Amino acid sequence: KAIELIESELEERLAVLEAEGKLLEAARLKQRTNFDIEMLRETGFCSGVENYSRHLAGRAAGEQPWTLMDYLPEDYLLVVDESHVALPQVRGMFAGDRSRKQVLVDYGFRLPSALDNRPLTFTEFEQQINQALFVSATPGPYEYEHSEAVVEQVIRPTGLIDPQISVRPTRGQIDDLLAEIRQRVARGQRVLVTTLTKKMAEDLADYMQELSIKVHYLHSEIDTIERVEILRDLRLGVYDVVVGINLLREGLDLPEVSLVAILDADKEGFLRSEGSLIQMIGRAARHVEGSVIMYADTITKSMQRAIDETNRRRTLQTTFNEHNHITPRGIKKDVKTLSERIKEMSRVAVEATDGKSVAVALAGIPKDEA
Repeated sequence: KAIELIESELEERLAVLEAEGKLLEAARLKQRTNFDIEMLRETGFCSGVENYSRHLAGRAAGEQPWTLMDYLPEDYLLVVDESHVALPQVRGMFAGDRSRKQVLVDYGFRLPSALDNRPLTFTEFEQQINQALFVSATPGPYEYEHSEAVVEQVIRPTGLIDPQISVRPTRGQIDDLLAEIRQRVARGQRVLVTTLTKKMAEDLADYMQELSIKVHYLHSEIDTIERVEILRDLRLGVYDVVVGINLLREGLDLPEVSLVAILDADKEGFLRSEGSLIQMIGRAARHVEGSVIMYADTITKSMQRAIDETNRRRTLQTTFNEHNHITPRGIKKDVKTLSERIKEMSRVAVEATDGKSVAVALAGIPKDEA
């Protein structure tokens, strides 16, 4: 039946394209779709079979697609980690997917039904939520507007407090930064430096290398594997400094970093927004001697809010530590190679002889048995 629906849609679409004088697009669509239909008849699948999912699933045009969320029980809890990033990504998925596939439809590469092989719209996503827990150091307006309660996790088990922030003028900032770096290196500590552009990151890293500072730059043109290795090498001491742009924010746990330097902190934009600044400040919060230097000639509203919020947290943390006689202590964390991380994640559930499910580490299986 799905093939009949595809053939029917193909006839309708060819008539539209030919009426518009798009003969090349019509010929392209006819050839491709007929080939796919033949493959479906003979083998049961074809390349890009997901683009016919509406017909295969028996859904109506424009109907909400099925997702893994449909298989969850009614009383499930949705935990959204790093919600300030995750929710905007969910919000933008539909538009991004639609924009790309509309081009394929317009130029005869796909039938219009391919548009129904799509992610959920944000409204549909919201309707799927039963109850949610948003987790973020910098929640956005959506989280505050839709939450019945806000729980702050300001106190750390280690007693560590948020870093001290200082604002310094941009005049002579590089010389000042180099002096700070040398102090940290002498104490066996690490430094993160954030710039606004890739060119600035590369130029600054090159200049530091000329001064015999062990440094590497980090930006989006470096692939994911190499990025992980660079950050691992920073922790191991292969590098003392990493210069980056937007990659030194969420999800980086670098206990050896005692200084985060933010260049051009007063240049308003998403890289220097309140949320971005707080995230960058947090990279220095894993170290007992953690501190942040913002190089700026003026204090923007975003800077002031980020500084005020950090100072508020510091006050709460310091008061708690004094009241409970807690001495802040640094985090000691093993530095693992990428292969070790993969081994830890390479666990599969297998059925044992007694019928019980057990976890077996793939890395622990001898090569001749794997």
